[in-house]
Amino acid sequence: MNTRQLNLTTIRPDIKTTTIHDNMSSDELFQNSVLRPIVKLQNDLLIEVFKNYVGKHKSVFYDLSLEKRIDYIENAIIKDMKFRNSLKGMVIGLFTVEEYITYMQNSSALNKRMMHIVKENLLSNIILFERPEVLKAI
Repeated sequence: MNTRQLNLTTIRPDIKTTTIHDNMSSDELFQNSVLRPIVKLQNDLLIEVFKNYVGKHKSVFYDLSLEKRIDYIENAIIKDMKFRNSLKGMVIGLFTVEEYITYMQNSSALNKRMMHIVKENLLSNIILFERPEVLKAI
């Protein structure tokens, strides 16, 4: 195992709730063993990137109801290809070479899984997406 591969796999958090079975599809195995740990590792960065995204889009997000904020996050990830590609890059950049080769064999399906995990991650942290001045007061 080369140094980069060892370093990348060592820094990933263990996710106790993720199970791996012999009868899993290769996509599900990749999702649980590679994508989920990387997204968890990148959690703080993904939150800051979304805050920056909101700021660059005139902060309209802050004036939305909770339901509309959820829609906003989903639409940003699904429809804004520049933002989506940026998010994908933050995950793919932490693949080992072997993982990248596996990813390229079914990148379309794995991209869907990746973006779903990122979306769920942002939604689970939605409380952190308040106006910066509101968060400072807390």
